[in-house]
Amino acid sequence: MSAPTPTVAAALSSCPVPHAHRTEITVGHGGGGRLTQDLIDGIFRPAFSGPQTGVAHDGATLHLGASRLAFTTDAHVVSPLFFPGSDIGKIAVNGTVNDLAMCGARPLWLSAAFVLEEGFPIETLRRVAASMQAAAAAAGVAIVTGDTKVVERGKGDGLYVTTAGVGVIEHALAISPTSVRAGDAVLISGDIGRHGMAIMATRESLSFESPIESDCAPLHAHVAALLAAGLDVHCLRDLTRGGLATSLVEIAEGAGLAIGIDETAVPVTELVRGACEILGLEPVYVANEGCFVCILPAAQAAAALAILQRHQGTGEPPALIGTVKAGPAGQVTLRSVIGAERVLDRLSGEQLPRIC
Repeated sequence: MSAPTPTVAAALSSCPVPHAHRTEITVGHGGGGRLTQDLIDGIFRPAFSGPQTGVAHDGATLHLGASRLAFTTDAHVVSPLFFPGSDIGKIAVNGTVNDLAMCGARPLWLSAAFVLEEGFPIETLRRVAASMQAAAAAAGVAIVTGDTKVVERGKGDGLYVTTAGVGVIEHALAISPTSVRAGDAVLISGDIGRHGMAIMATRESLSFESPIESDCAPLHAHVAALLAAGLDVHCLRDLTRGGLATSLVEIAEGAGLAIGIDETAVPVTELVRGACEILGLEPVYVANEGCFVCILPAAQAAAALAILQRHQGTGEPPALIGTVKAGPAGQVTLRSVIGAERVLDRLSGEQLPRIC
C-alpha cells in the first residue's frame, strides 16, 4: 500500500511561518459590486473611522515624519487555486503590489497569512509558496512576515491567503479620485477581461480554440515610468473585481464628476470577446489582474501612451478610451459601436465570484 499523502495537519510543525506583527486596521478599497460597497459604507467605514477611511482608493496613504507610505491589504479566495497564466500565490503577491502601485508607491515589503483546511496537501502548499516567492522576486519585493491558521476539514475550502503590503511614495503628487479634473484623459494600459475569463473557462471546463490566460502581472514598473517622466498623474486604478465599469464608477463618484468612454476604443481580444458572448457577460465588468486605468491631463495623454506602450506585456496595446466630464457626479457612460450612449453602473452582485 502506498504511503498517505502528507497533509497540513500532519506536517504543520515542520513548515513554520513567522507570526505577523500586529497593527491597526485601516479600511482600504478593494473594488467589487454594489453589495460589497454597501458592506464597506454601512459597516466597515463607520466602525473603523479615521483620516484614511473616507478615501475610496486601493490603499491608505500614511505620513511618517516627512515621508509618505502606502499601506494596503487583501484577502484571496480564488477558485480554482491554479488556472492558465496564474494561481492564488501569484495573484496574492501581484494584487498587493499593484494596489500599492495604484497609490503611486514603490512596493517594498509584504506579509502573508494562510488559512489552511485540515487535510490540504503539503505539496500543493509548497507549490503556492514557490509561486509567491517567484512573483515577489520578479516584482522586487520581500515577504517579510506572516501567519498560519488551520481550520477543521470542510470549513475552509482548501486555502485562503491574505497579504498586506507597504510601499514608499517618492513624489509630491496626490494620486486619488479627488485629484481628477474635468477634461482629463482616461487611458487604459491594455486589454480587459482575460483574468475573469481564464478562471471561468477553467472552473466550468470550457474549451476554446486557444486557451485564455490570466493577465496577472505586476504594474509598478508602468507607474514608475509615468512618474519618472514627470507626468501629472491624477488617478490610477487596477481593474480587478467589477472590471473597468465598476472601477470608473468608483473614480467618478470619488471625483464628483462624470466619465464618458468609447466602446470601440476599449481593447478586448477576440478570444475574450467571443467567450463573453457565449457566456452572456460584458467585458467591461470582467475582472483583470494586470491592467489599470490612468487619468491625467489630456495634453499629456500621448506621452503617457508612449510610455505604457514601451512597458506593454502580452495582449492588446494601451489606449485612450474616454474623457472626464463636468456632468452628473458619479455617472459613467459608454458610447456603443453604433453611437448610442448608455449608463454603466456598479455590478448589483458578483458577476464572477471567487476570481481573486
